[in-house]
Amino acid sequence: MKKKIAIITGITGQDGSYLAELLLKKKYIVHGLKRRSSLFNTERIDHLMLDRNIFQNKNFFLHHADMTDSSSINYLISKIKPDEIYNLAAQSHVAVSFEQPEYTANSDALGPLRILEAIKNLNLIKKTKFYQASTSELYGNSDKKFQDETTKFSPSSPYATAKLYAHWTTINYRESYGIFAVNGILFNHESPRRGETFVSRKIIIGLTKIKLGLQDYMTIGNLEASRDWGHAIDYVEMMWKMLQQKTPEDFVISTGKTYTVRQFINYACKYLSIKILWQGEGLNEYCIDRSTGKKIIVVDKKHFRPNEVHYLRGRSKQAQKKLKWKPKYNFKKIIEEMVDSELKRFK
Repeated sequence: MKKKIAIITGITGQDGSYLAELLLKKKYIVHGLKRRSSLFNTERIDHLMLDRNIFQNKNFFLHHADMTDSSSINYLISKIKPDEIYNLAAQSHVAVSFEQPEYTANSDALGPLRILEAIKNLNLIKKTKFYQASTSELYGNSDKKFQDETTKFSPSSPYATAKLYAHWTTINYRESYGIFAVNGILFNHESPRRGETFVSRKIIIGLTKIKLGLQDYMTIGNLEASRDWGHAIDYVEMMWKMLQQKTPEDFVISTGKTYTVRQFINYACKYLSIKILWQGEGLNEYCIDRSTGKKIIVVDKKHFRPNEVHYLRGRSKQAQKKLKWKPKYNFKKIIEEMVDSELKRFK
C-alpha cells in the first residue's frame, strides 16, 4: 500500500514530537515544518533524526517555514501534496500573548488561514485533510461546570482570541469549500517534553532542583487556577483519530477532572518526599519546607495574567463515544513521569 504523507507544523514542540513518533509507527512519511533560527532547537526530535531506519527509508524530512509567511507554506504544500496536515505551530504561551499580541494574531490566527487557502488554491480539497490545534482557552471564564462542544466561547487573552479566529476559519472553510478540516479543542496536556516556561514544567523543574540542592526557592502565580490536566501522548492519538473519520467533526479532548496549581505542587512535593506547609494569604502566601523551615515557593504578582482564567474542566463524551477513546494517563502518573525525567536529567 502507498504510504500516507503528513505535514506537521510546529514539529519541534511537545505535541509535534509525539505526533511524529505516532505517525512514523503507523508507516507515514512525515514532513516537519520548523521556523528558521540561529539555534537548532530540535532536541525533542533528535532521536528521530538519528534513527538510521527512519532516514534510510526516507520517512522523515525537516523543512524551514514560518506561519507568518505564505510563500513558504504554499511552496512546501504544493511540493509535498500531503494527505494530512496537522497545524500545531503557534505562539502558544498565554502570558506572552499579552506582551506580543500582534505576532500572536499573525501566527495563531492568520497562519491556519494561510494553510487552508493553500489547500483550496492548490486544488488539494479532495486529497488533503486538515487538523487545527484549538484550545480550552477559548472558553475563558466559563460559568459551566464542564465545557464541551456546545459551550459558549469567551476568550480571555490575545492567544485565545487568535485561536478562536482560527477555530471559526477552519469551520468556515469546511462548510464553504468542502475541505476535510477539523478542530481539536484540547485541554491542558503535559509531559516531560513540555516547554520549560509553562507552569507545569516550571513547577517540576523548580521543585526537583530544590530537592537536589540546586536551587533555593521558586516563584509562582495563581495557585487557585484550576485546569484539566492530560498527557500529550494520549492527546496526539486523538489528533490522528479525528482525521481518520468519514466526515469531519470537531471534538473536545479532556480527562474530565480538574486540579488546581496548588494541588499540582502538593502532589509533586509528596512524590519528591518534600514535606511542606503553606502560610500567608493572597500575594503574601508562601510555602516552607518543614524539614528546614525555609521558604521554597513564593507567590509573585508578576506571574499573574492581566485577565486570569480561573477554571477549566472538559467533557469529552463525544470523543469517547465516536472515537473510542479513553486517556491512559491520570493526574498523578503525569506528575510522576515528569519528576522522574527531571531527576534523571539533573542527576
